[in-house]
Amino acid sequence: MLAQTLTFDSSNPAPTLALLPEKPGIFALFGADPKAEPYLARTTNLRRRLKRFLDAKPTQTRRLRLTERVVRIEYTATGSDFESSLALYRATLQAFGERARKRLHLYAPYFLRMTSKNRYPRVYVTNSISRSAAGSLFGPFPSRAAAERFCDEALNLFLLRRCYPDLDPDPAFPGCVYSEMKMCLAPCFKGCTDERYGEEAAKVHAFLTSRGQSLLDALAKERDLASQDLDFEKAAAIHARIQKIEATAALASDAVHPLARLGAIIVQPSSEPGHVALFQLSAGILAGPTLYDTFGMRLHNEQSGSSSLYTHPFALEAVPLQEEGSPSAIATTVSPTKLKDRGKDVLEQRLSESFDALRSAAAGVKGENQTLSDHLSLFTRWYYRPEAKRVGEAVFYDPETAPPAKPILRAISRVFRGTLAAVAPNTTSPASSSN
Repeated sequence: MLAQTLTFDSSNPAPTLALLPEKPGIFALFGADPKAEPYLARTTNLRRRLKRFLDAKPTQTRRLRLTERVVRIEYTATGSDFESSLALYRATLQAFGERARKRLHLYAPYFLRMTSKNRYPRVYVTNSISRSAAGSLFGPFPSRAAAERFCDEALNLFLLRRCYPDLDPDPAFPGCVYSEMKMCLAPCFKGCTDERYGEEAAKVHAFLTSRGQSLLDALAKERDLASQDLDFEKAAAIHARIQKIEATAALASDAVHPLARLGAIIVQPSSEPGHVALFQLSAGILAGPTLYDTFGMRLHNEQSGSSSLYTHPFALEAVPLQEEGSPSAIATTVSPTKLKDRGKDVLEQRLSESFDALRSAAAGVKGENQTLSDHLSLFTRWYYRPEAKRVGEAVFYDPETAPPAKPILRAISRVFRGTLAAVAPNTTSPASSSN
């Protein structure tokens, strides 16, 4: 079930426990009965945690004395809390089936959903997630309150209805408070034509898809035209509206996308020295990890204030030594710029191979609705932690396009540099650092 297996001898536990790494990971303890359920958990230090469980001492309570019951240990070393969470989910699902979600307290995150198939579309908050509605779901948000706040502020910018019933327009209907306040086109009593309401719904959909950028671009053009015509009062009014829209858009994080276009490469520390772990989020489904080798990568320091020469990582390449003045030395002379470009090509080639591995892993994941909900729950739980406690980075992109190589390489550089600083600030590594 897990990557490594150790046979456990209760009469002499020390040799087995000595084989365990002092690394984070997940573990499973199995008893003699093959039908018995294993004990599954994660820890920040495999050897210390299992020594506490299996190296019994007289001072320990009876609840912790598992030595005589365990015959086999399985474990998987991980490099980050995110990797541990995903590995524990997969192992728990394999061991306990549908009960895994309850054991891990996985709850679907909240999205905004636009009922595009309705005659008169509306937007509401939901945590009912399905692949069939992926084009109409926008999120994920950290909580229901955050989703409701963004929804309310976004709808204040438009004239879309907020009522829940399926409408059967009746001119005799008195309307509601929103129609009285001119905050709704009032399709309930034919306050507008169906075409006009459809246009407004299309604007709302574009706003949610682009997190406000579609409306900001249109208003920016209007403001510039008003300024050119010397209509400064109109330009000032449009600018005030732009500021309001920017404040509303800021309520949605970078993770908020249409579910069908929610893609990211997640960069995490790895348990393997000299590597980072890459994960893929594609339309809400997680795949990975795959390892990325940082050997020879020159790491830049963005806080050093240096020039842009080293703003993009590149691989250092060994140059064969030749005698001065020999024809071979002249033929193999390469300018520093070309060496740097060649180093970039090496890193991007490694990245391309990692992307291929992630795509192969994603092809084997069944994209059922419950799996989709679970993966989004794991991603949201990690992404919306306070930045000081969140390890790793996510580079978002549209799954229908290729992942952006340069931002991902920079993220790899930052994550690996952070790993070096956390583990051994004064220790040299295969990857060199540039100030």
